[in-house]
Amino acid sequence: MANPPAPHRYEFEYPDEAGYPDGVGTLTQDQVTLIDQVRDADGKTDIDITVVNEEENQVYTAIVGDTALGGVTYNRAGDRIVLQAAAVYPEFRHQGVATEMIRQVLDDVRAQGKTVTNLCPIVRTFIDKHPEYEDLLDAANPGVKRRAR
Repeated sequence: MANPPAPHRYEFEYPDEAGYPDGVGTLTQDQVTLIDQVRDADGKTDIDITVVNEEENQVYTAIVGDTALGGVTYNRAGDRIVLQAAAVYPEFRHQGVATEMIRQVLDDVRAQGKTVTNLCPIVRTFIDKHPEYEDLLDAANPGVKRRAR
């Protein structure tokens, strides 16, 4: 029998701007699923994903052809992009879509010369696994952190 995942895998601290009075918040089952997928991903997806920045709707959408696979919502705050939430439609999970989508979003932010305030635990998990993106986090407003144990 497989061991259950360690509880600390799902423990995050949120800044006040995330709107959780206790600073903790509760993850949905969809978030837990995507956190597991991003944390356990072993490489790139075989799907040729394009991530499009729909600035008017403030969402990065992952697409293949004309099919949306998921997205990352955001707000602009001066020279920062505040990443709100990442999601992948259930039928496209377990294929590396979340990892590749987040990678392309962060690459686009880097290309724009902006920093990130991240309010999404899925994106936090990606950055923890890929520390080469840590420098994108805004020093004064980094957003979600792993909860200290």
